[in-house]
Amino acid sequence: MADLINDFWGIIIGALTAVVWLVRLEARGISNSAEVRRLWAQRKEDMEAQREQREEANKMLTEIRSDVKDLLRGVGK
Repeated sequence: MADLINDFWGIIIGALTAVVWLVRLEARGISNSAEVRRLWAQRKEDMEAQREQREEANKMLTEIRSDVKDLLRGVGK
């Protein structure tokens, strides 16, 4: 057994290193997947907030447009 280890120690170390590297890679992939899901949820929230802000701005612009029309009608009399 000791002779076998002495003969193939480089291959054994290389294989162990590859296994450790693959485990770390898998962990990083799982972490990245979770981060991507979090970012998609954040994007959805941001898009909803922007939509609400646009609706509010449109309401204000409609009100301003109405006020300007009322003022212009009063000037014309």
